[in-house]
Amino acid sequence: MTEAADRKPRSDEARYDPELTSEFTVPEGLAVPRTCGESDTTSEFALPDGLDAPHPSGAEPEGSAFTPPNGYSPQHGLSAFTPPTGVPAVSLTKDAPWQDRMRTMLRMPVADRPAPELVQKAEEGGPAVPRVLDLTLRIGELLLAGGENAEDVEAAMFAVCRSYGLDRCEPSVTFTLLSISHQPSLVEDPVMASRTVRRRGTDYTRLAAVFRLVDDLTDPETHISLEEAYGRLAEIRRNRHPYPGWALTAASGLLAGAASVLVGGDLIVFFAAALGAMLGDRLAWLCAGRGLPEFYQFTVAAMPPAAIGVALTLAHADVRASAVITGGLFALLPGRALVAGVQDGLTGFYITASARLLEVMYFFTGIVIGVLTILYFGVKLGGRLNPEAAVNIEGRPLLQIAASMLLSLTFAVLLQQERSTVLAVTLNGGVAWAVYGAMHDVGGISPVASTAVAAGLVGLFGQLLSRYRFASALPYTTAAIGPLLPGSATYFGLLSIAQNEIDKGLVSLAKAVSLAMAIAIGVNLGSEISRLFLRVGSARKRRAAKRTRGF
Repeated sequence: MTEAADRKPRSDEARYDPELTSEFTVPEGLAVPRTCGESDTTSEFALPDGLDAPHPSGAEPEGSAFTPPNGYSPQHGLSAFTPPTGVPAVSLTKDAPWQDRMRTMLRMPVADRPAPELVQKAEEGGPAVPRVLDLTLRIGELLLAGGENAEDVEAAMFAVCRSYGLDRCEPSVTFTLLSISHQPSLVEDPVMASRTVRRRGTDYTRLAAVFRLVDDLTDPETHISLEEAYGRLAEIRRNRHPYPGWALTAASGLLAGAASVLVGGDLIVFFAAALGAMLGDRLAWLCAGRGLPEFYQFTVAAMPPAAIGVALTLAHADVRASAVITGGLFALLPGRALVAGVQDGLTGFYITASARLLEVMYFFTGIVIGVLTILYFGVKLGGRLNPEAAVNIEGRPLLQIAASMLLSLTFAVLLQQERSTVLAVTLNGGVAWAVYGAMHDVGGISPVASTAVAAGLVGLFGQLLSRYRFASALPYTTAAIGPLLPGSATYFGLLSIAQNEIDKGLVSLAKAVSLAMAIAIGVNLGSEISRLFLRVGSARKRRAAKRTRGF
């Protein structure tokens, strides 16, 4: 009883003992006003005492988020509200190619896109949405696998959906994945489908056939049902390549020979470069048949031209060995993938552009490994390879133009182009080299600027030719940039690295990269300039691609 009383503190001691009081206890002598029955805690949005907020008579103290602002009337509506007469429709001229019309709508906001015309190309009950989406994905797969850039693939997929009356469709294209969604109405769930591109092949004849199919589907006067479209797509898939394997090998050799002439080679160099390129092509075909990845195919294909050039140097032959190796490199440089990658980046498809440029980097690394391996053994065996040897192309402009045209022609054969497009792309390649020679050799302009201007003309003429024939621009531009590829800069950079001159080698390789980027940007800029002179819609200015929040 006594111990319990001792453990229980008295009230006076508990009140004044600092160890037993709370930190929030009011000190003595401080008077705190208290309100009767109300909480001391107020909201941070509560008005301070003494502030009288005036309220207009008759107005609600709180309004809804959908309440129109004061002063709004239907006759003089603000721009943030839909006018009473509706949003004016965007009219697109039907005389323009479907690529330009679809690209224009893809670059519009979704709310501003005009609705498709109510046409029935399928059954009486309307088009079967899953089958239309499947057909769209199959067409996009052929285009993406054939090397078409992502924006044109999206435009083609958008055109197919709208040709069957499907509104509110959103295609999406990456490097290996295609997807599309369709929402029947604002209250229904969207329908989505996707397809993966696992194999790629260069066949511009098949690419042109797919473009003709899309052009027929978008033609309002041509009524193609889903069954007919599937039948034509199956025929396109079954079509064989227009050129056999032996023709591709011969074209690879002629391309390397023509490229060796461009960098100062003679007749012996022409045949030596052609022989090395054909051996490399056959070895690459053998590796492909064994299932090896393309990285090793490029590595193996780069070795025979380098080996022939080193052998001529060790034999003390009076030939330009550097031209032999450079000619072999021209047949391997991935110019098509580089141009497509830069175009995707410039049009806002950054994921696809990164994947394409990474693919180019791997191919280029394979070429570097193959050539460096041969050059290293050549230097160890006593070969006097001169990295300072200048490319001598002065004094024979007609021969250079003829070689550039032959290079473009053989490049077109390697790309499996239609025979009707070979002549146009050959002339385009000759014009590109003539412009480059006039600016660089005669005018003394830097090679990067000369290459960019020549590539810009290639893109400009290619777009005009493709719009004239309502086809893809790739068959008219890819082969034409062949004479501009940086083969000599790549070779001299690799040779300097093999001889332990790392600084000179890196400078030369940086020049090669600059030339490659100038080609890709020039082609894209020429294509965009050509579209400025085409009447695409009723608006005078075409909306730019805006995929990020910028100024």
